[in-house]
Amino acid sequence: MTDATSPSLRFDSAAGRWVIGATVLGSGIAFLDGTVVNVALPAIGADFGTSLTGLQWVVNAYLITLSSLLLLGGSLGDRLGRRRVFVIGLVLFAVASALCAIAPSAASLGAARALQGVGGALLVPGSLAIIAATFHPDDRARAIGAWSGLASVTSSIGPFIGGWLIDSASWRLVFLINIPLAAVAVWIALVHVPETSAGTREPLDVPGAALITTALAALSYAAIEHTSDLAPVAAVAGAVAFIGFVLVEHYGANPMLPLGLFHSRQFSGTNLTTFAVYCGLGGAMFLIVLRLQISMGYSALEAGSALVPFTIIMAAFSSRTGALSQRIGAQIPLTVGPVVAGAGILILSRLGPGDSYLTGVLPGVVTFGAGMTITVAPLTAAVLGSVSDRQAGVASGVNNAVARFAGLIAVAALPALAGIGVGEQISQSIDDGYATAMRIAAIATATGGIVAAITVRRTAVVQATVHPDPTYACGEAALVRPLQPITPPPPS
Repeated sequence: MTDATSPSLRFDSAAGRWVIGATVLGSGIAFLDGTVVNVALPAIGADFGTSLTGLQWVVNAYLITLSSLLLLGGSLGDRLGRRRVFVIGLVLFAVASALCAIAPSAASLGAARALQGVGGALLVPGSLAIIAATFHPDDRARAIGAWSGLASVTSSIGPFIGGWLIDSASWRLVFLINIPLAAVAVWIALVHVPETSAGTREPLDVPGAALITTALAALSYAAIEHTSDLAPVAAVAGAVAFIGFVLVEHYGANPMLPLGLFHSRQFSGTNLTTFAVYCGLGGAMFLIVLRLQISMGYSALEAGSALVPFTIIMAAFSSRTGALSQRIGAQIPLTVGPVVAGAGILILSRLGPGDSYLTGVLPGVVTFGAGMTITVAPLTAAVLGSVSDRQAGVASGVNNAVARFAGLIAVAALPALAGIGVGEQISQSIDDGYATAMRIAAIATATGGIVAAITVRRTAVVQATVHPDPTYACGEAALVRPLQPITPPPPS
């Protein structure tokens, strides 16, 4: 097993290209799945005859396991071997995708999505970790850039492919396309990717992972099924499990979430900013596609294509805003960006039947995308600038988990806060509560800018590399190059 401290692969070598190919395919299926499932929700709802509640579980079952197990997945790779855990994640994701494709009911689809989240938690941290652990330091930036550029294609074309498959055949094909991609990635990884690990043998934080998973599942149930008699019981159980998680992380010998990180005012503040902004992002993305297809008559392909400008703007300009934050610091971009993004969501809250794409949809999508573009790269800088270089990896993982958790909470709670009926047909639910829910999402997003204005003071230097998944808050530690101190010349 290769030690992670001695990477030697070169970018121009055949071995290096195989590693990039495996990681692009592996991470690509997770990014592809993230962009197409929302587009498929109306078709899933129509097929199963489910209300909005069923669609909330289709989204959140995946987010519960993914967000709660991300940190554990990264730790497993460090201990058991990054390639091994990456391959296990791919196999689990593929099996779960097959189960999603053949699901006979909304409940079984939700269960398969939860298994997908487990696979994603093993797979997602592994792709960049493999690159960082295998490529020579002189070629690592080029390798990451190639991975980012190639994998971003999946996020961009996902809505086109998914929409076309849904319109021409069935939403089930959206999940089936993951299987051949995962099979190729597994073969490349087993044959051409060297094994690496951090060499640590410390125990895994299994109690912490179990408690946070229980907490997220119970709290999601309480929010989504808020009219159920069991909702108060679930809320109490979720709160107790969350408190237990905090206690385990505080007193445990090997916590997956070192609570000492939150002693930094900036680290706590930037994660609060992340939570607020990604609540808005997760809730808006969930609702916009439903509004376009159910209320405004868009096909799945048209609805997916309607949001492509968002991805294009982020891909084209995120590196430039990252460079700007290196010069002026993260505070101003993190104050302005969420407010602009919130304004975009507010514009989109006015969408209704009869609105044209050019005047009704596009202005809000462009404004929303511009605000997120201003926000994401400086957010990476602020999070990483609040901790030491040694803590960069776990800080990045925590921030990613916070972003996923925020999306989970938004999808679970926004409909209830907006007064959307749980048992109503989807069309009636969206018509009654869409505008209110989007306004709440806009306020949450803009609040992130206020938090950042108060808490963000200093920053780190970040490479001009765009993360291919725009739903990530903080780029992986491998994307970050800390500013090296300048040593003054000796006195003459």
